[in-house]
Amino acid sequence: MSVSTSAPDKGVAVVTVDHPPVNALPVQGWFDLADAVRAAGRDPEIRCVVLAAEGRGFNAGVDIKEMQRDTDHSALIGANRGCYAAFSAVYECEVPVVAAVQGFCLGGGIGLVGNADAIVASEDATFGLPELDRGALGAATHLARLVPQHLMRTLYYTSRTATAAELHAHGSVWRVVPREELAEAALELAREIARKDGTLLRFAKAAINGIDPVDVHRSYRFEQGFTFEATLSGLADRIREDFGTQGEAGTHGESGTHGEGRA
Repeated sequence: MSVSTSAPDKGVAVVTVDHPPVNALPVQGWFDLADAVRAAGRDPEIRCVVLAAEGRGFNAGVDIKEMQRDTDHSALIGANRGCYAAFSAVYECEVPVVAAVQGFCLGGGIGLVGNADAIVASEDATFGLPELDRGALGAATHLARLVPQHLMRTLYYTSRTATAAELHAHGSVWRVVPREELAEAALELAREIARKDGTLLRFAKAAINGIDPVDVHRSYRFEQGFTFEATLSGLADRIREDFGTQGEAGTHGESGTHGEGRA
């Protein structure tokens, strides 16, 4: 598991996740990511944070294999807390966060980008919540920040994905570029933001969060409660037993979401 931070330009920090094969994060990985984003945002020299990833996709949620090895719900509890911490770190980051998304962005990935301030995506990027196929629930809170309400519900109930172009049409993705241009496109936006006064940017971030119509922390925790119910009833385990047996593209037998077990 690797979460690294670099500073390629003045005022810009890039937090990069690299956890092969599909960036499906174990419990500790979510906490590591939260710590890195918070640290970058607290740095008085930083005015914008870029959240990026290496590999085939941006994020495939939680590591469902870790969940399947769980015998006492400790992985479920840890993943729920870790995802909550990472999502909150992005939302509460003292400066704007630009998400640079390539390939699949599933489950917990939606929680991250849904709480980001801006999104730049590659042409091959897809966004979705396959939670119901994984015995989990969660991150509808964040998907609802990316697409209109009825589309969010349809995507959630069907486990279908939306393309970067579709999200761009809905106004939630700033730019869609070829994958080889993604890093530079995200940095270009970050540089533009970072040219503003650092103190005023922090005021602006706090002000915009303060007028949000939905409390993302409380609504997400409410969703997580239903995952616990599904798990304690045995329903989640029965669904997860079939995980990875149907050859679904994008998940590759590992992803999960926010403390649920892949969604």
